[in-house]
Amino acid sequence: MPRDLSGARGADNGAGAVKPDELDRVIHEPVRLSIAAVLAARREVDYLELRSLLALTDGNLAAHAGVLERHGYVAAEKGFAGKRPRTTYRLTPAGRRAFARHVERLRVLLGEGERDRR
Repeated sequence: MPRDLSGARGADNGAGAVKPDELDRVIHEPVRLSIAAVLAARREVDYLELRSLLALTDGNLAAHAGVLERHGYVAAEKGFAGKRPRTTYRLTPAGRRAFARHVERLRVLLGEGERDRR
C-alpha cells in the first residue's frame, strides 16, 4: 500500500508537499546523483576510481561530470601521478549545499524530513 505523504512538508513552500520543481534537476539524474553521492562521502575521488565505483564508461562519466562542473557543483583538477595524467573530482561548496538540499527534499517526500522530526 502506498505511503500517505500528505503530511510531508516541503522545506520552503509550506504547502504540505515538496513540489517537483524543488528537486534539483541537475543532480536528480541517476548518474549525476550517484557521482554527487560518492563525492559527498569523500573529499575527492580520481577519475578511474569513480568510473570503477559507478561502473560507467569513459564517455558517460565525462559527460555527466561535465554537466556537474558547468553548474558549479563539481571541480575537476587535472595533474599527474608520476608520468601518468590524473583527474580528481570533488564537490564544490555549492555542490555540497545542492546535494544536501536535494537529499533533504527526498527525505521530506519519504516522510523523514526535518519538518517531520519536530
